[in-house]
Amino acid sequence: MASAMRIRDVHIRDLLRRTPACPQPDLAGKVCSELATDLPDEDLGEDLNDCLALYELGSKPRCEEVEYLGMVQDAIDRIARGDRE
Repeated sequence: MASAMRIRDVHIRDLLRRTPACPQPDLAGKVCSELATDLPDEDLGEDLNDCLALYELGSKPRCEEVEYLGMVQDAIDRIARGDRE
């Protein structure tokens, strides 16, 4: 069980370490708006990288934490790739 926890911890830390390329402003606004709709109880701020950098591991239940960090990272990756959908 300890190794499973370590694998999950490494995975979450890896999410926190990724950085995107230079984003497109209109796309970034659209993606952030969609993310805010999906996470209405979260205060995401203007910079999604700040959400990950300032996030305190363990501040949410484990399953919610992984889902939240994954959704924020997916949004950052979408902006970096220039995906509109």
